[in-house]
Amino acid sequence: MPFAGDAGRMPVAPDHESLLRLLQSGAPASALRRLLDTHGGAAAAIAAGRRDWASHGFDAATCAALLRPDVSALERSLHWLDAPAHHLLGWRDPAYPPLLRRIASPPAMLFVAGDADLLWRPAVAIVGSRAATAGGRANAGQFAAALARSGLCVTSGLAAGIDAAAHQATLDAGGMTVAVLGTGPDVAYPARHRPLMARIAEAGAVVSEHPPGTQPLRTHFPSRNRILVGLSLGIVVVEAASRSGALITARLAGDAGREVFALPGSIHNPMVRGCHRLIREGAALVETPGEVVEALAPLVRDLVRSLRGELAPCPPPAAGQDGIGLPDLPDINRLWQALGHDPTGMDELLERSGLTAAAVSSMLLARELEGRVAAEHGRYSRIGV
Repeated sequence: MPFAGDAGRMPVAPDHESLLRLLQSGAPASALRRLLDTHGGAAAAIAAGRRDWASHGFDAATCAALLRPDVSALERSLHWLDAPAHHLLGWRDPAYPPLLRRIASPPAMLFVAGDADLLWRPAVAIVGSRAATAGGRANAGQFAAALARSGLCVTSGLAAGIDAAAHQATLDAGGMTVAVLGTGPDVAYPARHRPLMARIAEAGAVVSEHPPGTQPLRTHFPSRNRILVGLSLGIVVVEAASRSGALITARLAGDAGREVFALPGSIHNPMVRGCHRLIREGAALVETPGEVVEALAPLVRDLVRSLRGELAPCPPPAAGQDGIGLPDLPDINRLWQALGHDPTGMDELLERSGLTAAAVSSMLLARELEGRVAAEHGRYSRIGV
């Protein structure tokens, strides 16, 4: 549904313009999700008309914004989506991360720069103070690198201090990291983290519920944290003062049923009083990354089983299998033939195997957890025969 006079524009992906119009209307995410569920897609939701929108909780101002969209804002977002590896995942999109669907208030849509398949992977969030100590940053880096080497994706918020240390260490270890922003997907905050954000988009993924060009607003960051929690199986608080925003994120995690871990520190260090408070309230005290991996292992297995069910119905595992990996179906064999001992990128694997990105990502994840596939910098290779 391109704009008049857009004959020179590259073809717009299905429903992108309609999704953007819905988002730009300013309607609450809950109303947008209900509308999309009712009509099955954004284009049909737009076509439903004012009376239907009002029945889904859209007020007069929101309906007016839908009828008269800001063309320049739409153009800016569509231009951003024209770039390679830029995605818009709507609530009804099959690629929408399933773990995020389970929180109390999931976003109606997500902008993603980078590898959107990472949003399906078992992940752990590492958060803490922006004014972190040198020791806190070192601990964040140690935990992030070790968790990444274990096969977990490391999520954080690209903020100064603990967040940046976790992202940086994960990338340096060749691991997978996702940055969840409180700005648009093209706006780094703080601005000095633009090179880090670009590196994450290249080797991992940058995620936001806000359209391109959105500047940092104080109200965006608490809502950003619910997405960070929603994408993760657990959260590790490395360093947090008694009034740290990381404590809010930890409470969101607890409310969402996620595991909460906290690192202890010196009683003389004011930057760990928030961690000690979380431990008193029931968070797990951890001293090594291995303790986090051990605690999350059953949740990872459960997630893999549930994802297998969401991607495609599969028969029970063959005799002798432990039930964690996918059954040895023809698709598995096709992927295994496409995968060699030399690191191979996802695009080449898709071309060789003829399988979908979601199917390949799920099968690779299962084989990684079995220790049969290695992943580094977005490239995959066999381990053993």
